[in-house]
Amino acid sequence: MAARPQEGRKLRVVTLIDQLGITGGAERVATEVVRRLDPDRFERTLCVSRWTAEEEADPLIAPRARALREAGVRIVGIKRHSRLAVWAWAPLLSLLRAERIDVLHSHQFGSNFWASILGRMAGTPVVIAHEHNWSFEGQRLRRFVDRHVIANRADTFLAVSRETRRGMIELEGIDPQRIRFVPLGIATPAATPGADVRTELGIEDGAPVIGTACTLRPEKALEVLVRAAAALVENFPDLRVLIAGEGPDRARVESAIDQLGLRETVTLLGGRGDIPDFLRALDVAVCSSDWEGSPLSVMEYMEAELPVVATRVGGIPDMISSGVEGVLVPPGEPEAIAAAVAELLRDPGRAAEMGRRGRRRRREEFDLDVTARRIGELYEELYAAARRGG
Repeated sequence: MAARPQEGRKLRVVTLIDQLGITGGAERVATEVVRRLDPDRFERTLCVSRWTAEEEADPLIAPRARALREAGVRIVGIKRHSRLAVWAWAPLLSLLRAERIDVLHSHQFGSNFWASILGRMAGTPVVIAHEHNWSFEGQRLRRFVDRHVIANRADTFLAVSRETRRGMIELEGIDPQRIRFVPLGIATPAATPGADVRTELGIEDGAPVIGTACTLRPEKALEVLVRAAAALVENFPDLRVLIAGEGPDRARVESAIDQLGLRETVTLLGGRGDIPDFLRALDVAVCSSDWEGSPLSVMEYMEAELPVVATRVGGIPDMISSGVEGVLVPPGEPEAIAAAVAELLRDPGRAAEMGRRGRRRRREEFDLDVTARRIGELYEELYAAARRGG
């Protein structure tokens, strides 16, 4: 293990995120990792740049804030209401300087940019930028900022998948020595009885149910899942497709449902705080994304012993071996998703075996406690290097 601070004190760590949401994978990883960092080795602060009293009052978010505080994590909000509100970052700069923070760890592009600037202005010994998920398509300005600002100012750029790391090297031109791949993970949930979502939704016994849980954003390509449902319903007339989550793409998904006359088949459930219960209602889980980082939702499907039909993008092939834990298909092809789902619905024994393999693999390779331990060790390693001057 790397050296602790010379005076024997704990390392002072600030984790920077944009929002304390319940669905975004980056926010979930950040909050769960900081909560699991060893309190005997780290003083932990979570800085939320768009934190408001109204957000903390949200019944879906309040339990997460309470769990963080109960674990000894301080939450600091800086109430930044606009991207142009540069002055709103002053409290973070003051915090970094006044408390002589040792490690500043940011997540996602906006926070990475500001952390790379403010961390160096404050003289923070270690600045870590964490890249979670983007397509590397278009956005020349973002590629320039990643390469020439964030990568040059941060001590390390973390990637959540091998594919993300490859894109950062080959498409953004970032020095491979500055990028580390740290696999993500989820916690093993407690085995507790939950609600019967099928009964709640009036789904008949024996009806096939497929679904997905995600933030409704364009890259999730949910209209592809809707078109796959249109193909499937011809052979499975009592099929139900459930989509859990909210987001900016909801109106477009609803439009696709209406255009294909699938109101009785596809249901948008909105945000839910009972994802384990939701997953128990499914026969097959689907990820139709055009691009991904290392989706926590797929890990949750694996933990729920669900066979997974997913697009072969981002870090998903690191998690799912096609034909073993699920079936991988090309992105943007509803016919391929429909064919893979139909195959599993017709062979429940094979589907169940895929689900069992998925749970075993998730628990062996993608565990949140392992992720938190690796990140804590990285903090100590980089701090020790900073003290040595290199």
